[in-house]
Amino acid sequence: MMDVAGEISLLVAEIRRLGTPSPSNNNQIVTTFGTLFHDDKCANIFEALVGTLRAAKKRKIITYDGEMLLQGVHDAVEIKLLVDPSASAEA
Repeated sequence: MMDVAGEISLLVAEIRRLGTPSPSNNNQIVTTFGTLFHDDKCANIFEALVGTLRAAKKRKIITYDGEMLLQGVHDAVEIKLLVDPSASAEA
């Protein structure tokens, strides 16, 4: 079992892999909940994707509208990467 920080760093890597830079948001990496949820690799990594997203949001690493994301209903909700902890940790 992985710790929360480890799960969040994996989540950041997956958002970077699946997302695209948003020119209207200072090139923040953006993806959607549906893209993450339906990706086979993410499905194999995260037992509780919604919980990992909430933990990352609480730590201000990502942001998205709303509190709880539900598959299907919230597939189009944008998830924006605010900070990349792995980039600052590498020294």
